[in-house]
Amino acid sequence: MTSVLGRHRAAVALAFATQGMVFVSLTTRLPRFRDRWDLGEVGLSLLLLMIVLLAGVGSVVAEQLARRASSGTLLRIGLVGITLSVPVAATAPAFGFFVGGLALYGVALGVVDATTNMQGVAVEHRYGRPILPSFHGAWTTGGVVGAGLALAAGDTPLGLTALVAIVPAAAALAPYLPRDHTVVEAEAGEVPWRPILLVGLGMVLFYMVDTAAQTWGPTYLDDVFDTPHRLVALATFPYLIASLVTRVAGDGIVARHGAVPVLRIGALVGCAALAVVVFAPTWPIAVAGFTILGAGVAVIAPLSFSAAARIAGGETARVDAVIARFNQFNYAGALLGSVLTGLVGSGNLRIGFAVPMVLLLAMLPLARAFAPAALVGDRGQTGISAQ
Repeated sequence: MTSVLGRHRAAVALAFATQGMVFVSLTTRLPRFRDRWDLGEVGLSLLLLMIVLLAGVGSVVAEQLARRASSGTLLRIGLVGITLSVPVAATAPAFGFFVGGLALYGVALGVVDATTNMQGVAVEHRYGRPILPSFHGAWTTGGVVGAGLALAAGDTPLGLTALVAIVPAAAALAPYLPRDHTVVEAEAGEVPWRPILLVGLGMVLFYMVDTAAQTWGPTYLDDVFDTPHRLVALATFPYLIASLVTRVAGDGIVARHGAVPVLRIGALVGCAALAVVVFAPTWPIAVAGFTILGAGVAVIAPLSFSAAARIAGGETARVDAVIARFNQFNYAGALLGSVLTGLVGSGNLRIGFAVPMVLLLAMLPLARAFAPAALVGDRGQTGISAQ
């Protein structure tokens, strides 16, 4: 039984890593895509808006289909969608094909976002201890690989990005956790949405910061400083390394000190790091700011999903529905991070990064919603069935 569960855990970790690698592989090349299609900050913001909105659609689709199909099956479908979309976007002969590839990627991204976390909370319940930070650490590991490949690739043709599609194609074959067919779907009215909303606002803040750093960080180094073109991915690479270290250690840190102090200290560190980015006189200082930022905010997202799953409690159908719907907070944060940062910073990206710097402070009062006493629903249910 332990070995079988270990294989399921490895499969879910692979899916998280795959998602991170593909996402970062694309975002670190945004300055080059922008140059190829002659896009300004506003045009790039609109494309990012399209991806975020369609990812939200994909997450809603996953929520609806999860009532009839296992999250493992839906995850495979999402990974196939990513496999098809990346080569289309990377090798597009015309702008319309590029937009179409990104549109398909957005929908598939939403499906994978929702279903990886459905699988993650189910495996976490089987283990009976916090492991979602390490799953999100796997996402970060994939992102580190993607950023490293972007640095190594340098000025090689953009079309080579299509080779990234090999990884989600392989991940679609992994042995994901099957659904327990004895579960009975709970009524939506039984879900305590108010405490889930408070935790969700914390996740909005994280993805606002995370998406701003990963989508606009390379462009920030490219536009504001005289950063060598081949090094703009340094906005993302050390950020992800620092995030990975925090997430790998996060399971033990949270178990030892509790979620509330960890989140509050992380928010203060993240705000200070963004101040370094905003006021950096040179690009190496800005890179240092992005690095500290990754260490500060990395555990907010996994703690958010764990909290939402424990609040939901009960059978798989209800937990799946809650996780898929909760995943929408991801895209609200992404809208603030990618679109608002780009629009506010269309004349000066320093101003754009000042937005998440200020808003992140809202994590200080929200952190208490993650306390154990706040993570139990009205009926005292905390169990999560297998998916």
